[in-house]
Amino acid sequence: MHFTFSFAVAAASLVPSAFASIYSLSDNHVGKDFLTSFTHETIADPTHGRVNYVSQATALSKNLTFTNSNTLILRGDYKTKISASGPGRDSVRIKSVKSYDHHVTVFDVKHMPEGCGTWPAAWETTENGWPDSGEVDIEQCICCLLPGTNWPDSVNGKGPNQSTLHTNANCNMPASRTQNGVATSNVCDVVASNNVGCSVQSTAPNSFGTSFNANGGGYYAMERMNKLVNVWFWPRNGAVPNDLKSGAKTVDTGKWGTPNAYFPDTSCDLDAHFGSNNIIIDLTFCGDWAGLPAIFNGAGCPGDCATYVNDNPGAFSNAYWWINAVRVYT
Repeated sequence: MHFTFSFAVAAASLVPSAFASIYSLSDNHVGKDFLTSFTHETIADPTHGRVNYVSQATALSKNLTFTNSNTLILRGDYKTKISASGPGRDSVRIKSVKSYDHHVTVFDVKHMPEGCGTWPAAWETTENGWPDSGEVDIEQCICCLLPGTNWPDSVNGKGPNQSTLHTNANCNMPASRTQNGVATSNVCDVVASNNVGCSVQSTAPNSFGTSFNANGGGYYAMERMNKLVNVWFWPRNGAVPNDLKSGAKTVDTGKWGTPNAYFPDTSCDLDAHFGSNNIIIDLTFCGDWAGLPAIFNGAGCPGDCATYVNDNPGAFSNAYWWINAVRVYT
């Protein structure tokens, strides 16, 4: 799917807290608000998944999208065996009506899709002209995994999570920087990296998929400024910052500790590579990553991914997002 300064400044940019800021609540997406503040996209899946993204009307009528006063459910169909000649399993992909530049996005997620063949993601980009406005993958890296590369799969219900930037040319990350995660690639340019992007793997085993859900989910936050992009994760029973957990009117990222992923501007002009981006939350099946035999079978999933998705609707009973809130601070 489809992101020259002095030595003193350069050194400071390797410390993520150097540019921490206080942000004010701009948009508080909770429950039924998602039906007007996000659109259901009915596009062909850019990652060539075994999926049929449906409209909001269809999603509501089939209970693939459900909202009440404090809950959003987005899910794939788990009742219908589908034809191999059809478009794929019904699912949902939503995109925010508004787009954002410098901001913080907080995801309060109770459950994410899990199971063989699933590929869920929460991310930010501008789809038209991709990747000219960049891409930040917050929950799960959206990229085409190259056969033979030794990367965590963060699909098919497995973890841990990866956070990734995708950009056009001339954007790289320093090999050494202050973050809790482990950098697995430092080239953000989609052409130079064969669409892998610059990724950071979480060291928290409950940051994605089955273990994330067993723990009652957790919180992800992404901060994007002109000097950095940060991504944090806190399990629900962890040391979640009070301002973040309470949905406060202001948040202070300087009190959130070391991020899981830290992307500084030392070798990348972030404002030149990132524009005003939409928030996207989706669930696809198989596709360019989860469907690769090495990934699908390597996760203990049987046979061929597309055939599995076609023939086993009951296997997707846990393939759903349960989102308490998405809050944007500017």
